[in-house]
Amino acid sequence: MTSAEIRQLFMEFFRNKGHEIVPSAPIVVKNDPTLLFTNAGMNQFKDYFLGNKKAPFARVADTQKCLRVSGKHNDLEEVGVDTYHHTMFEMLGNWSFGNYFKKEAIAWSWELLTEVYKIPKDRLYVTYFEGDAAENLAKDEEAYNEWAKLVAPDRILPGNKKDNFWEMGDTGPCGPCSEIHVDCRSDEERKKISGAERVNKDDAQVIEIWNNVFMEFNRKKDSTLEPLPAKHVDTGMGFERLVRVLQGKQSNYDSDVFTGTLAAIEKITNKKYDASAKPPSEGGKPTEWLQAVAFRVLADHIRAISFTLADGQLPSNTGAGYVIRRILRRAVRYYYSYLDYKQPLLHQLVPVLAEQFKTVFPELIQQQDFVAKVIKEEEDAFLRTLEKGLKKIDEIIASTKNKIVNGSAAFELYDTYGFPIDLTKLIAKENNLDVDEEAFKAEMQQQKDRARAATAINAEDWVVLSENGSTSFVGYTETQTEAKVLKYRKVTAKGKTSFQLVLTKTPFYAESGGQVGDTGTLSFSGEEVAVIDTKKENDLIIHFVEKLPTNITAVVEARIDAARRARTAVHHSATHLLHAALRKVLGTHVAQKGSLVNDEYLRFDFSHFAKMTTEEIAKVEAIVNEKIRANIPVVIKELPKDEALKLGAMALFGEKYGDVVRVVVMDPAYSVELCGGTHVGATGELGLFKIKHESAVAAGVRRIEAISGLAAEQYIGEQLAQLHQVKEELKNPADLLKAIQNLAAENSEVKKKLEHLENRILVGVRNELLHKDEIINGVTFVGDIVEVGNADALKKLCFDLKNHLNDHVVVLCANIGGKPYVAVGVADTVAAARQLDAGKIIKEHIAPLIKGGGGGQKTLATAGGQDASNLQQVIEKVKSLL
Repeated sequence: MTSAEIRQLFMEFFRNKGHEIVPSAPIVVKNDPTLLFTNAGMNQFKDYFLGNKKAPFARVADTQKCLRVSGKHNDLEEVGVDTYHHTMFEMLGNWSFGNYFKKEAIAWSWELLTEVYKIPKDRLYVTYFEGDAAENLAKDEEAYNEWAKLVAPDRILPGNKKDNFWEMGDTGPCGPCSEIHVDCRSDEERKKISGAERVNKDDAQVIEIWNNVFMEFNRKKDSTLEPLPAKHVDTGMGFERLVRVLQGKQSNYDSDVFTGTLAAIEKITNKKYDASAKPPSEGGKPTEWLQAVAFRVLADHIRAISFTLADGQLPSNTGAGYVIRRILRRAVRYYYSYLDYKQPLLHQLVPVLAEQFKTVFPELIQQQDFVAKVIKEEEDAFLRTLEKGLKKIDEIIASTKNKIVNGSAAFELYDTYGFPIDLTKLIAKENNLDVDEEAFKAEMQQQKDRARAATAINAEDWVVLSENGSTSFVGYTETQTEAKVLKYRKVTAKGKTSFQLVLTKTPFYAESGGQVGDTGTLSFSGEEVAVIDTKKENDLIIHFVEKLPTNITAVVEARIDAARRARTAVHHSATHLLHAALRKVLGTHVAQKGSLVNDEYLRFDFSHFAKMTTEEIAKVEAIVNEKIRANIPVVIKELPKDEALKLGAMALFGEKYGDVVRVVVMDPAYSVELCGGTHVGATGELGLFKIKHESAVAAGVRRIEAISGLAAEQYIGEQLAQLHQVKEELKNPADLLKAIQNLAAENSEVKKKLEHLENRILVGVRNELLHKDEIINGVTFVGDIVEVGNADALKKLCFDLKNHLNDHVVVLCANIGGKPYVAVGVADTVAAARQLDAGKIIKEHIAPLIKGGGGGQKTLATAGGQDASNLQQVIEKVKSLL
């Protein structure tokens, strides 16, 4: 049975049990401050569990893309080392929203595994929650009794809170769970030791295959549990593990989910994957083991990288983007070090993956070229860094005196060059050195503490004023409305306290789809409270305020800043016109990769592989302004998603859409997009459109910043005023461009003459310095404070003196406009013989004296600073080093 057939059987089974089959949510999470990535199948249904939103179907099933690399569920370090953990994995799941419960969930899971998939019953074990006295939670008698109808008592095992009480994070929906484990060992091994003794003991051959979670509680901020409004079922079965079991393999990587990728890696690297390689702790050879681990790391990591990119998350230095960058760099390090492959590899695997998943997750094959290009550029960048890092570690090894690489040096390699600690340890070991791991861990902890303190947000539990109230958004048609506060909570971030309010209905648009959240006021019986921002948390609209009203239970009049909203709507509608124009001018490969829409400007990121020419920018502007002049009505309607897509509506990769979508049409033949934002009534309201900047954001991603409406009018006015000033400065020439060209030519000529004069002066300064040299311990030393016009002249003098002096050290200082500048030159022979490094001299000795900084090479380095009073001390300090 192939993996595709196994997945299809799961869907058909639950469709026959009355379940609606729903698509996977994007792997990148939006509108949920507790998550960066979808880490479980239940994430997209969180609002249904919490009672914030009514589920459209009582029963659903799906396969969900999940990623576990950060936070509570972090499997990264096990990936590749063992054979069953993954970064990105598929979670097959069936769900009940207040419909069926333990009886049906348990019976169906057993039926599917034993009767449909034909897994032998004597290889299966099940667990139930044994209770927890500290939490005042009783044993799950109901689950035990349901299993007892199907399974022998010696195969029904009690589990503690760690293994059998499922929680998504520190807060949120949770409940007891019942796991199903499968024993994949040989019959001989099973006779020696019962599988019951190996369940939840990290045995690679006795693994959990399915988890039935019975959502009954909500974990609050203070760690207490409160019952959910209704009881739900949330089940999750790891697809990769299931395929392994059904295909009779000893490792997930031996199944057809991974064999295609592993074969591609073999072809690219000209190396063989040895699935039987054992770790050194079990008598295996280190090189063979690390090579096998590298194969598995690449086969796994390319999935996580590709699908997150396809869902719209670009690599970056913060948040979710940083997690992706770290996964990619971990993979690069493995193929560079253990497969001896020194050029980009990962991007070559994208076509293999795209083809494999084209019917399950088609978003990857639809963006195959874009994803591959982004990955290749990231690989190129890190390979350059990796080479520098290897040079740096050579320097560290050369300077290590006591056979131990200190923790701060190991941390610098990790933090600056992306070297994981195990790579540093490996290279150190090859040079008969150890690494001070404890000091490294201390440096890591300090960094984590700093990051946590900078980003920590402490949100208290909601204070609920109305248990049965519902919330609705009326802002498409109203700018103010009367409402009541449903609930509120206190939030502390960066030492500042604020409050978040949820209303029964609101005209405030919550930040989403690139459009910023509304601001405005809430009036409680005449007491005004300013709304400084509006955001979404899952599907709740959260109003941010800096204070609470005296009477929070009073009727509130909610009013948005209508003028700001109108200016924002102008830029949102302009974004749609821009998107369509880009596709006409550059090609249909253009797809939105991000946007920001506010009342001052719009920013639009899109896939394109080259810098736009001046002509292309002009064409795009012309098309958009033509559509503005046509005053096209902006038609907004709600349609079933399939119908909207048939009309040609553009859906954005990485966005989650419901069955009914909001369609924004600006001429059916020009722009049709799925969009939840606010817009103008007709394109003529935009007035004018102007592109201000076009630049690169990442590999294959360009960014346009543009303005429309009043902002564009003001910008054009400012530009014309500036042009008028330039004309006046140039005495209003008849041909302004010719006048500027003449001025530039004159300026260039004057600069050449000045440079010639400066060089003649520097020759004189050089000759004076040659008369001031002195011999110190066999080294020619020249040190002086000179008068020059710029810092570059100091470097020129150092270069010039090098041609007239042998074994020398030169330190030249200048006070230029009240600021100190220093250049240090060291002969190659002196640098080698005396272990002197001009760059280190600058950083360690000179920078503190002039209150500045600088650097350079071993033989020439420069510095600048704030304090020019110590230049003589600078000379004496360098002199003392001899």
